[in-house]
Amino acid sequence: HARRVDGNQAAIVSAMRAAGASVELLFAVGHGCPDIIVCYRSILYFMEIKALLQSRLTAAEKRWHETWKGPVYIVTSIDEALKAIGAM
Repeated sequence: HARRVDGNQAAIVSAMRAAGASVELLFAVGHGCPDIIVCYRSILYFMEIKALLQSRLTAAEKRWHETWKGPVYIVTSIDEALKAIGAM
């Protein structure tokens, strides 16, 4: 089924790009894959965007996070996303 895009995604992506990051949208991949991948200062960051801090990961997202060998950031705001990549 189609994945729902959180309402704050466009603003977060726009702010990341304004800070000089490259952003690729991954939300359509599904299977628990994070919403975006960000490259900032030659470092890659996977990010799951949630509308609220209390939002829970789906079962597929939990499985993806558990099997991924690197960090995945869960962000709910522009400030959290920019802090995650060190742009703030």
